[in-house]
Amino acid sequence: MQRYRCSDCLKTYSGRTTSIIRYIHRPDLFLEVLRDMMGDAPPSPVRRLANDLDLNKYTIWRWRMIILDGLSGSSSKAFAGIVEADETFQRESRKGSREWGNHLRDPAHHSAPPRLRWYEYGRKGVPMMRGLSRWQLPILTLVDRIGARRAERIPNRTDKTIEAALAPFVAPDVVLCSDGLSGYKNFTASRQITHVEIKPIKASIGGSSAYHIQNANSLHQLYKTFIRPFRGPASKYLDGYIFWFIARSLKRDPVEVFRAI
Repeated sequence: MQRYRCSDCLKTYSGRTTSIIRYIHRPDLFLEVLRDMMGDAPPSPVRRLANDLDLNKYTIWRWRMIILDGLSGSSSKAFAGIVEADETFQRESRKGSREWGNHLRDPAHHSAPPRLRWYEYGRKGVPMMRGLSRWQLPILTLVDRIGARRAERIPNRTDKTIEAALAPFVAPDVVLCSDGLSGYKNFTASRQITHVEIKPIKASIGGSSAYHIQNANSLHQLYKTFIRPFRGPASKYLDGYIFWFIARSLKRDPVEVFRAI
């Protein structure tokens, strides 16, 4: 890669100097990792990819985190026509956390975590929590009929949170299809947007297939298929995995992503 020298301070730099990949010495292998992440086939496990590229597994993991950081804007910006909105949920994961180890080692200075580890529920006789709870993290999805897609992790499903998440992307001239959550109703009413509430017992309104949220539900199923092999990624990395999934579903070109990073 071409390097340049500043005529004032005499320091050298290149086109990657200020980017997040400025410290990567093998951009060719970095691009191979990116191709594996964005290809049509399911992503390879970190250990297998490290063996194929003759790299350390921690290098592959670190490169993936860099790519996930660079994919933070991977979503459609504008939605038109009939827009479907719905939520799916991802179980909270504290994988890699030291909170339980710190508590067992020094309980006087480290309080017990707010919940048991998931595998302990059956062993200690505590009934597993069913349905929605604070340990289920909501992910808001938006889909329209021309292929625009967006998924965003939101802190909760309150009216203000839903309205803040929808406002930058839902134009006043669209038709919003959603369930009966009050956040959608308040958002459309305040902006005079046509809102079609989809009842749980019906797949469409008035016998027509024009108004439904089946595309959003289909996106949820694709997300579950994508995220399942990772066995519940740590919640602190969840935003990156969501952006990764959307970028794959939009079939972004790996070289384009590489240049954007």
